[in-house]
Amino acid sequence: MSAPTTRRRAAALSTADEAGEIELEAREHPGVEEKLRSGIQSIEVGFRLLEVLTQERRAMMLRDLALAAGMSPAKAHRYLVSFLRLGVVSQDPVSGRYELGGFALQMGLARLARVDGVKLARIALTLLRDQLDQTVGIAVWGNQGPTVVHWMESSHPAKAALKLGDVMPLTSSATGLLFSAYLPRGKTQAMLELALSDARKQHQPGVPQSAAELEVLLDDVRLHKAARVAGMLLQTIHAFAMPVFDANGDLALGIIALGQEGLFDINWGGEVDLALRECANRLSYELGYTPEAR
Repeated sequence: MSAPTTRRRAAALSTADEAGEIELEAREHPGVEEKLRSGIQSIEVGFRLLEVLTQERRAMMLRDLALAAGMSPAKAHRYLVSFLRLGVVSQDPVSGRYELGGFALQMGLARLARVDGVKLARIALTLLRDQLDQTVGIAVWGNQGPTVVHWMESSHPAKAALKLGDVMPLTSSATGLLFSAYLPRGKTQAMLELALSDARKQHQPGVPQSAAELEVLLDDVRLHKAARVAGMLLQTIHAFAMPVFDANGDLALGIIALGQEGLFDINWGGEVDLALRECANRLSYELGYTPEAR
């Protein structure tokens, strides 16, 4: 039997054992099954303190921490005593202020070491595609530029001849503009100069033909924290591309939504913009990003 198969069976047996223990406890103590399955409320209450410390950039006094977590100082102190013992929080012996402890750091580092941004995005986009019923995808930076690595069609596929592995143009697609706006210029400069040269030869309407015209578009991307195009690459196809950042504040990947004119809300603040933006922000959070990182 292979190692992966053994691990899967072991995990299944572990889950089955846990479920069996819950069922046994429920039979021996009628009425507790709902409590067993609903979790431990005190842990959830105490976690509010950790949420506050995670969001606050400085160590906090007990009274301020308790107030932000919505509990009394006495109640907060009881939780903090346990968190201190476990190393989840630490306390300055002079000021008495609390902050996240060493174990919290180890947990965060362990999470970052295991997280796979594209895998998380694939799961998230399944729900997003069903919510919007628009074509969605994922792009990452490759040797040739922003490359499509995942694609999911809507129930009314856009007439766009896109496929996995396609490299999106830097100056005439929402995806390309997104990566051009957020990647270091040293990584994109040569490709951008070539794209501008090609645009001048082909005279494509709406496509920037000079560095100055391109910077106007890139400034707009950074202003809105998203890129959009309306019929630029393909005449009747509209698209949004949203940035997903990693723990260092760098662009990890872009998530894309596109659709046919008349069936796709291209407005800032519209249905597609808001849903895609929420998804991108959630993924950035999962990758350890905070707005202060940029």
